[in-house]
Amino acid sequence: MKILVVDDERVLVKGIKFNLENEGYQVETAYDGKAAVELARTGGFDLIILDLMMPEIDGLEACMRIREFSNVPIIMLTARSEDADKIIGFECGADDYITKPFNILELKARVRALLRRAGSSPQSRQASLIQVGGLALDTEQRVALKGGQVVDLTAKEYDLIELLMRNPRRVYSRENLMNVVWGYAYAGDYRTVDVHIRRLREKLEDNPAQPEYIMTKWGVGYYFKG
Repeated sequence: MKILVVDDERVLVKGIKFNLENEGYQVETAYDGKAAVELARTGGFDLIILDLMMPEIDGLEACMRIREFSNVPIIMLTARSEDADKIIGFECGADDYITKPFNILELKARVRALLRRAGSSPQSRQASLIQVGGLALDTEQRVALKGGQVVDLTAKEYDLIELLMRNPRRVYSRENLMNVVWGYAYAGDYRTVDVHIRRLREKLEDNPAQPEYIMTKWGVGYYFKG
């Protein structure tokens, strides 16, 4: 597995690189947002760890530019812990968010969780194709299709819609979705789920304001109308 680590704090980058390489990952590094985008375009990375505050262009802008051509899982690093900053990060396409200072064991756990979900083996899948109406998931390729056309989803967006489509009419609370899809007990703002649901509706529904598939059960959570 190949990981790109991007942060203007060179000592921090060195420490992350050392710890990830000890886990067996191949690690490349960069120190500004512009270099991150250039490397992401050509490097064939399985995951990117991206700092929020960097020179040239910041992490949010870099994340949005990367999302124009890649759905590689992205973990955003930041020294700011405000929930609003996290929501903005998810809006820009980040899959996960961790606040500095952090325990390196937590970072490694999140890296493993994201890579596991982004690269789950076909043998672990119940079926290679799930189809409901005009929507379909090719679970071997981890691809979503709308009307036969491929829809670009991030790793977390894909994980979320697959869970919902595999369990039609089952209502999940936001806490349930965080624990199942993100793979760990998340102590932050559950609006993260709302952001991902809204993005899925924008990509998969004909009219996101009046969804046909991804439904809300008010006061409870979300479900897929199969």
